[in-house]
Amino acid sequence: RTEIACWAWLIQITSGGPLQGYSTYFFSQAGLSTVNAFNMSMAMYALGAVGTILSWFLVNRVGRRQMYLWGQTAMFSTMLITGVLGFVKQSAAVSWAVGAMLLLCTFFYDLTVGPICFAIIAEVSSTRLRSKTIVLACNAYNIGLIIANILQPNMLNSDEWNWGAKTGLFWAGTGAVSIIWTYFRLPELANRCVFNPPTF
Repeated sequence: RTEIACWAWLIQITSGGPLQGYSTYFFSQAGLSTVNAFNMSMAMYALGAVGTILSWFLVNRVGRRQMYLWGQTAMFSTMLITGVLGFVKQSAAVSWAVGAMLLLCTFFYDLTVGPICFAIIAEVSSTRLRSKTIVLACNAYNIGLIIANILQPNMLNSDEWNWGAKTGLFWAGTGAVSIIWTYFRLPELANRCVFNPPTF
């Protein structure tokens, strides 16, 4: 249970979430103007809000495991395409395509991995150890986030690693590992605590 809670929360990072936090800078590095980079960031946050609202209606119809697995697969695809576009000759069309991939990644994140993570963490832990399990999972997430926030600026900064859109390949790699873990280790948690009243 502890492993599932920790990994489920870490997947918010490994699926490419940290790149969203640097969206405006990322769009600028991809070749968009400052105004367009800002506008794309605003569009990204709007799509994220729409995705979160839609997740409310899907979570009990689709199930936690399926939403997590398909959400990660969609995010992996967008990160892989973003990384591949990093090797294509820079042009306005490529810049917009890179931006569109991050918008789609954000939408899939907020539709699936972002909000569903918290349902998984609360439902997988035992009642007696719930607070301790959540604390351990939160600490695992925070340690992962510290590492990601050290690496991510270096990936994008033109004075450091200068990966640009190729950063997507890094997050596609960590996302692939998370997809494998989810497929083999994450159980379906929906409706596992259905109350059946006694019959007399």
